[in-house]
Amino acid sequence: MTLSVEDRLDITDLIARHGHIIDAGELDRMDELFSAEVVYDLTALGYGELRGIAAVRDAALALGDANPVGHHVTNVIVTESEADRAQVLSKGIGIAADGRCGSVTYEDVVVREPVGWRITYRKVIPRRAPLGG
Repeated sequence: MTLSVEDRLDITDLIARHGHIIDAGELDRMDELFSAEVVYDLTALGYGELRGIAAVRDAALALGDANPVGHHVTNVIVTESEADRAQVLSKGIGIAADGRCGSVTYEDVVVREPVGWRITYRKVIPRRAPLGG
């Protein structure tokens, strides 16, 4: 399947929308980001896999003030996969309330649902060493 320019723009907007919704604390809007059966893989950060929107929301609430105040995404690459599915690679920068920052790589699988593109799988990989080390 070839993704249209509109599909690519919609997917890029989806990835960007994550930071706006989460940083605003609008956790009741997570269904605009994720499929109902989302797997949010935080294993590399020590939190394991979260399954379903409710689990992702509950984890954000449990983290409380330790959540970043800013999620900034960049370097978005959309790769065709199969019908109504694509892989997305992006970089994330998180800013903490005390000014600390960190870098991650997001590995996403997105699917086209009747309501639009949604993230069905997200793996968060922290970047802690330069040059892939």
